[in-house]
Amino acid sequence: MTSAAFAPTVSPALPIPLRDIVPWAIFAGLLCLLAIYFVGAEEGATSIIHGMYVHEWVHDGRHLLGFPCH
Repeated sequence: MTSAAFAPTVSPALPIPLRDIVPWAIFAGLLCLLAIYFVGAEEGATSIIHGMYVHEWVHDGRHLLGFPCH
């Protein structure tokens, strides 16, 4: 039996148009800003949500990222 060796064909990577990336980049940026707000500033005078619930949920992450809270 003989077997022929075939080289795999590799198709070139197609560039993604910028107009397809920008909306997702803006969405990801807004999510990051929201996460930074909740971890870093959701307490005291700037609090959007009443009480300390969000503060307690993100307390360990706050220390891990270096935000002071007490």
